[in-house]
Formats: sequence, C-alpha cells, structure tokens
Amino acid sequence: MPSIHVCPLTRVAETVEASAASHLVTILYDFTHAVRPPSIDPERHLRLGFQDIADTAAGSEPPTAEHIDRLLRFVTAWEMERPMVIHCYAGISRSTAAAFISLCALRPEQDEAAIAARLRASSEMATPNRLMVGLADRMLGRKGRMIEAIAGIGRGIDAFEGRPFSLPLIVPAAS
Repeated sequence: MPSIHVCPLTRVAETVEASAASHLVTILYDFTHAVRPPSIDPERHLRLGFQDIADTAAGSEPPTAEHIDRLLRFVTAWEMERPMVIHCYAGISRSTAAAFISLCALRPEQDEAAIAARLRASSEMATPNRLMVGLADRMLGRKGRMIEAIAGIGRGIDAFEGRPFSLPLIVPAAS
C-alpha cells in the first residue's frame, strides 16, 4: 500500500531502509548533515531549503509559494508504487506539514479535517508549519479548509525530536 513516512534527520537512513522508499523529500535550512541514502536515486530526492518559521520576518528564510509548488510537483509525479519519506530536522513541523499537504494534493476527494485527524492519530508531536499549510491551501484551492483542519488538531506535545510514523494514502472505510 502506498504510504508517506515522516521522520527526523537522525532517522532518515533507517526509515528509508525499513520502508523500502523510492522517494525522499528533505526540508532543511542547512544541508550540511543531510545525506541521501544510496538506495534513493538523485532524481527521486527533492531538497527544499527554508527555515521552520510560520511568519515572515526580515532576514529570515520562510517557506515560499515556490517551495510549495516544487513539493506539489514532486509529490504528484510520484508513481506511488513504493513509499515516500519526508523529513526535516526534528520531524515535527516542516515534514508533518509536507505530509499533510501531500495527502491533500494526492487525495483531493478526502476531507481535510479527516486527513489532519489521521496525522494527529499517527503522531502526537506533529505541529505542521502553518505558513506552509496556508500557502498550499491557496494553491490547491481548499478555501481555508486545510488551515482550519490543522488548527483543529492543535499543537502537538512538546518534543525535541519526533518519532518516525507513516500515513497510508488510502483511508480505510469507516465501519
């Protein structure tokens, strides 16, 4: 079953190996310590460089519409035959936002609040970057529903580093 795995920088190699992922998204400000595992082809590795900030300020490097466009193009080109891993430094904010954005893009028929609830059920630490979600909401024409969905799950529990988790692309049928 196709899935998106989320992890911190320190757990990339083991998450890629354990999931047998074919694609990798790296979201960091400084790529000094980011190493692409050898099992990921370079053309299947997207690197996005920006800070984990939710508000723009002078001298900062916030996520931009260009970053989100690159993410959306990469994710929608994914064949979904094998998993994708998305990571940031801590695996809590930028990567969880990218996973949420990716699911909303890949499954436009799914309710944003249901996707956000699945994210929260998978990670009690997830605190998706609001600026990233806001940019994607506009680009995907979700009319504020993505922003509302993330606000609805609230901030995750405080942590220095998130635990790896996965989100299947197919939602199980309600019983």
